[in-house]
Amino acid sequence: MTTISTLRRPRLLARAAKEGAQEYVRERHLQRILGYGSLPGSGAALMRLMELERDVNAQRLEDDSAYSLVRHLDLMIAIVGEARLFQASRAYRLE
Repeated sequence: MTTISTLRRPRLLARAAKEGAQEYVRERHLQRILGYGSLPGSGAALMRLMELERDVNAQRLEDDSAYSLVRHLDLMIAIVGEARLFQASRAYRLE
């Protein structure tokens, strides 16, 4: 969670991800991003999403022609959505 809170991304991208996360559906979004099959737990999914986002962000910073804003936004939405699910599951276990 600390890693997520230290991400520095363009403000518009971060805002769009927060808005998009309101409609986040884990089964639909994660399967599209990570591939079909059994879904990992929230913690493992977050780690994989962070790796993928790091690569896409590097493309953005390098002005790589392969950079896709839509892909980047999808990853950011999934990261925010999974982080919320992860926090909720941890809070539930503490009760």
